[in-house]
Amino acid sequence: MARPSGTTSLQRTYRYLRLAIAGAVVVVFTAVLVAMPAVGLLPSLSHYYYTPANTMFVGALMAVSVCFFALSGPGAERVLLDAAATIVPLIAIVPTMISPRSVPGVDADCPRGEGSCVPQTFDAAVDAGIATYLVVGAVFVLVAAALAAAGQVDRPGTALSLAISGAVLLTVWLTWWLARDVFLRGAHLAAAAGFFAIIAAVALVQAFRPAERAAPRWLKAVYLGIAIALAVVVVGTPLYGSLHVGRVFGVFVGEVLALALFAAFWVLQSVQYWRVDDPAIRAEV
Repeated sequence: MARPSGTTSLQRTYRYLRLAIAGAVVVVFTAVLVAMPAVGLLPSLSHYYYTPANTMFVGALMAVSVCFFALSGPGAERVLLDAAATIVPLIAIVPTMISPRSVPGVDADCPRGEGSCVPQTFDAAVDAGIATYLVVGAVFVLVAAALAAAGQVDRPGTALSLAISGAVLLTVWLTWWLARDVFLRGAHLAAAAGFFAIIAAVALVQAFRPAERAAPRWLKAVYLGIAIALAVVVVGTPLYGSLHVGRVFGVFVGEVLALALFAAFWVLQSVQYWRVDDPAIRAEV
């Protein structure tokens, strides 16, 4: 069948969604660079949550979540993107723990002599964010379940996505309610590690698609390289905290690399699917 001339609104939508995901990384990096003259180089990108970069940092991550829900891929990719969409807001809502005097102008006087914590002045913001996350997440689950019941979406794939999203929401609710200190200490790192691990898995799916759906050989090799590099960054993150040479922080470098790889993957996805009318449908043909 001959391809229609010009671009369709659906084709433009796919293009813009993928480019918007990569663009969110540009927003984060720009916000951090703008904040640096005031606060300097901090131990990690996540520390900039406590700086004037906060608004753009949180907004960019929320935008990525919405784009993931809107994109949904075929098969395993759809389930992975839905899982990532459920997890990524937690990176924005729950800040990373900081040590005293690690962020200029922020009082991180940790209780019980702990070396790092989420400052108590941010407790109200975290509580409001988590409550909103749980309510909105529950609404999304109910709407998706209703659409599946009405036969408007693929039932097997939706059922798996709902099961994963429900499990994440339930885990967040129970730990936030019953073990709040544990939640505050671990939620940000767990969400970030899980998010990048999922993106690595999506890259692997792209690298090993069946031949009839595959990207060009060179692109498959790049996808595989991105997946491996992301896995190395995620696994090595706990070790990076001890790396501090001069003014270079290991976690900061690791997070920059992870975000750069993430952006590169979505730019390549845009290139791969640039002229496809509906990547999700065409990939299934």
